[in-house]
Amino acid sequence: MNITKSSVRSEPDTVVIRPSKSWTALNLRDLWRFRELVYFMTWRDLKVRYKQTVLGVSWAVLEPFLTMVVFTIFFGELAKVPTDNIPAPVFYFVALLPWGLFAKALNTASRSLVSHQNMVTKIYFPRLILPLSSVVAGLVDFLIGCLVLVGIMAYYALTGQMQIVLTSALLTLPLFLLLTLMTALGVSLWLSALYVQYRDVGYLIPFLSEFWRIISPVVYSTTLIPEKWRILYALNPMAGVLNGFRWAILGTPTGPDMSLAVSSGVALLVFVTGLLYFRRMEKTFADTI
Repeated sequence: MNITKSSVRSEPDTVVIRPSKSWTALNLRDLWRFRELVYFMTWRDLKVRYKQTVLGVSWAVLEPFLTMVVFTIFFGELAKVPTDNIPAPVFYFVALLPWGLFAKALNTASRSLVSHQNMVTKIYFPRLILPLSSVVAGLVDFLIGCLVLVGIMAYYALTGQMQIVLTSALLTLPLFLLLTLMTALGVSLWLSALYVQYRDVGYLIPFLSEFWRIISPVVYSTTLIPEKWRILYALNPMAGVLNGFRWAILGTPTGPDMSLAVSSGVALLVFVTGLLYFRRMEKTFADTI
């Protein structure tokens, strides 16, 4: 009895593209299948950002550092804005790290669909990858800035101008970082989807970024806000982020309370609704853009 082995042909993976039929059709499985594309798009964003620059990745340090110097001179020395008994440079730099991550995501991720319109109109991939990779790319600058913060705090500790006390509050930093990313991605999903339809959003983004920084406790402490207004002020999710970072690192009196719960709830709401709206409008991107 002769047994003949027949060659078995492996069928390639087939991707079936169907329009979403409901607001809840997120189809996050595709995002996992294209996870390598997230990595390559993130790496590409980093290379493009610092390509043909003289100082390269040094800009990740110079931008928040020079901003900190300006804030220290005008708000710390001239305006005498209270900084919760923390040296002004340290007080400002701690807030500038998460704020820089949020602001860069707001400016790059919100424009990601229009910036990559050739990809959007020619090939299929989960469009969520574009704003997501822009947000993730900002983590590199954030981590570099954290090293600079350690150096600044070490200098003030060695000169006796502040004490560094390591507490269990530092363990909450990943949670506040997650809250930053969730807020940044949620807002970016809304703006990137709207930018495809309405190019006026491109003019709105810089104004929104500056306005948002003014109403966030970057150069001042939330303790200056009257008690009766703090819950209303907490509707700004970045207020909870910045307060949390300062509390976890510096021990300021802005720790977790009802205001943080409100900020976290708003951030979650923005993220979920942004994800739903982005997914709902995704089927129109290629035709509209």
